[in-house]
Amino acid sequence: MADLVVPDLLRTGVASEGRHEWLAALPAQIADAGRRWGLTVGEPFQPGGKTAWVAPATRAGDPTPLVLKVGFAHFEARDEAVGLRLWAGDGAVRVVAAEQDDETVVLLLERCVPGTPLNTLPEPDQDPIMAAVLRRLWRDPPAGHGLRPLSSMCDSWADSFERALTEGRVDLDPGLARAGVDLFRSLPRSATRSALIGTDLHAGNVLAAERDPWLAIDPKPYVGDPTYDVLQHLLNCHRLHREPGALADRLAGLCGLDPERLRLWLFARCVVETPHWPDLAAVARLVAPR
Repeated sequence: MADLVVPDLLRTGVASEGRHEWLAALPAQIADAGRRWGLTVGEPFQPGGKTAWVAPATRAGDPTPLVLKVGFAHFEARDEAVGLRLWAGDGAVRVVAAEQDDETVVLLLERCVPGTPLNTLPEPDQDPIMAAVLRRLWRDPPAGHGLRPLSSMCDSWADSFERALTEGRVDLDPGLARAGVDLFRSLPRSATRSALIGTDLHAGNVLAAERDPWLAIDPKPYVGDPTYDVLQHLLNCHRLHREPGALADRLAGLCGLDPERLRLWLFARCVVETPHWPDLAAVARLVAPR
């Protein structure tokens, strides 16, 4: 069996989720994956994620750089392996091996080398690269794909927002809040196209690679409106708070999308995010439908 390095998990960021039982079992799961796949596993990437332990790895007798990812199978991200297999390396990293149960997803993935994240570039330079990666990922899902519809995620988020609204934790005009959450429920159902989408693609999750200039990592795959898929990049841009409408129009043009629909999605997403991301209330007001 290959040597295995299991570092202090408190340094990875996983502990912040408070899933203590899952955390307690994590070293054994890492060791089991190392034995099962014949891995030498290095120190985890820093600063680490909130729901996954991720580290570089190699297999015995094979210098190919890989990544071992052991993650909590939370609601949004449970189908990562399914989506990556459907993309089959076209625009996203490849899956080498995967195992999953009700609580844990263990993935052995292609490692991007050099792995420089797209967010090291100036924001305007990120936009065309992000658009090109997104457009590669959007494709018709095959029959029997097993992925959930985007509407299921949006309904869950909308339910959470409405609880916050009832509890007085939303700093928005009630009419604006209701318009946003209603749109967040209806937009997934009014789409004219349904595609395989990643839902969490931002410039920190697009890495430079050798076999392809840029590859997506860490998707949370669903099937639904590709317009939604632009939102995470928009929300991660500093420009959003200065010129949200113009930024949405720019990305819509780069991605071949309807700019008005993207503005509606941006408004709705900003509204439902306000309990956890209060600064988005100002953006919601700026892009609210007139």
